[in-house]
Amino acid sequence: MKARDVPLFVFALFCAAMMGLAVGATWMVAAVYLRQTAPWLGLPAGAVLAWAVRHWIRRPGTGAALLAAFATALAALYFNVLMATIKLAGSFGMGLSETVRTAGAGLLLDLAKLSMSPADLAWYALGTLLAAGLAWRRKR
Repeated sequence: MKARDVPLFVFALFCAAMMGLAVGATWMVAAVYLRQTAPWLGLPAGAVLAWAVRHWIRRPGTGAALLAAFATALAALYFNVLMATIKLAGSFGMGLSETVRTAGAGLLLDLAKLSMSPADLAWYALGTLLAAGLAWRRKR
């Protein structure tokens, strides 16, 4: 990697992280609407993120696949943290922002890990692999 490519790589990583967080929040809204956790939505999330990465990365391949996989994994993690926040807020009758401030990131991450089943992890892994595979391919 050349020295001039480092800022571009950092910016691409930042953009992938922001897209992953946005998709995770959208996923949470869909899950709340469906009234279930809906881990299978990891597949469409991975496809959307792969499509987005492929359209702003010039050369498909390893870099695009890694960015899409990172964004999808981050979306799944953020989705689970948001769902843990919603469950905690509902249990104590608090608002979401008050729950985040009171509980803190550590507790919310632990609750998110505890709420994930092996089947959920399998869906998230499939979505991540789908994102990497779709971003790896060349445009037609």
